[in-house]
Amino acid sequence: QRELVESGGGSVQPGGSLRLSCAASGFPFTYYTMRWFRRTPENARELVAAVGSGGGRDTTYGDSVKGRFTISRDNAKRTVYLQMNNLKPEDTAVYYCYASSADTSPIWGRGIQVTVSS
Repeated sequence: QRELVESGGGSVQPGGSLRLSCAASGFPFTYYTMRWFRRTPENARELVAAVGSGGGRDTTYGDSVKGRFTISRDNAKRTVYLQMNNLKPEDTAVYYCYASSADTSPIWGRGIQVTVSS
């Protein structure tokens, strides 16, 4: 069974930080591009960040999170991370981990809530 399980969400005040984790199982994690999407309270789906199979500087970010969020991966731990700093109320959303490759259908996590409010 191919599976992604998110953790690390919760509630935080504006300006605070959270670190999301996504643990992968049931597929060859090393070959997959990993992404984080989010679904806003207005039901919009936004790409947050992506990291290629090689990790490192092979990353992309949505315009609204550039300079604040960092995506990374640890292939040995089969885990992708999203470090979120200087959080804003507009970052409130359900965050989804997503795995894709050229040869198979993509995999979605179940999602995890992040709430930023005073």
